[in-house]
Amino acid sequence: MSSASAAIPQPGRTKAFLRLVMIEHSVFALPFAYIAALTAMFQMDGNIHWGRLLLVTICMVGLRTFAMAVNRIIDREIDARNPRTAQRELVTGAMSVRHAWTGALVALVIFLGAAALLNPLCLALAPIAVIPMVVYPYGKRFTNFPQAILGLAQAMGPVGGWLAITGTWSWDAVILGLAVGIWIGGFDLIYACQDVETDREIGVMSVPARFGIPAAIWGARACHTATTALFVWYALATDAGAFFWLGLLIVAGAFLYEHSIVRPHDLSRVNRAFFSVNGFIGIALFVCALLDLLVRGLTV
Repeated sequence: MSSASAAIPQPGRTKAFLRLVMIEHSVFALPFAYIAALTAMFQMDGNIHWGRLLLVTICMVGLRTFAMAVNRIIDREIDARNPRTAQRELVTGAMSVRHAWTGALVALVIFLGAAALLNPLCLALAPIAVIPMVVYPYGKRFTNFPQAILGLAQAMGPVGGWLAITGTWSWDAVILGLAVGIWIGGFDLIYACQDVETDREIGVMSVPARFGIPAAIWGARACHTATTALFVWYALATDAGAFFWLGLLIVAGAFLYEHSIVRPHDLSRVNRAFFSVNGFIGIALFVCALLDLLVRGLTV
């Protein structure tokens, strides 16, 4: 094989990297960045700025891809000792650590480049947004509450979406960001219940491992109650209309369903709760928020 052909990325490596970072799971946080960005556009001049919305998308996907790749790299030895994660790409060798780092750094450059194209404040704050993404995978090594770090990382999405449009700080976006961070931290409490025995055996720290599965489930319920309250606060703060309130009813119903199918002694439907229900929540609220803004005068 010539050096020129060797330098061309192999399609298999690209597919393995996309599987590694679970690119499809961008659906969890991206809709909320859109809600914040579109609300900011509505308040600013009532028009959708498609170029900025594209840059918001690039920032969100780029930063999340970097975060997931770094997470997998840092956790590869822990993943190898957990039967649930032992088939991940860095454990099986489907993706090398070097190529994973290459993908992570490319994603980071894309994120920083898109932030630079938005406005000076986004570029200045972009390095700060990277910090919790790197700290989170280490969290399970020094705290029983790594979900709090994950929640902080995810809370920055809506705040960044608003900053991308206006270039100024917004407490309304902070409310939405807190709602998203607590929501994702809450369902990660549920997800972590699958690994409680392995985590205790190998010394990984988490709420379920330290306090037990029932405590984690109740903690997730408390998080999602707080999330619902924060969504209501955001709706009031932004003078949301009927469609947004309909979206909140749908979200509340989804939370009730999620917690009805996950019990402390029955975790068989955790994946349905984690992937299907939570993906539905983000998309449903975004669609309702978009309809609400369009009805109130947002121009496409």
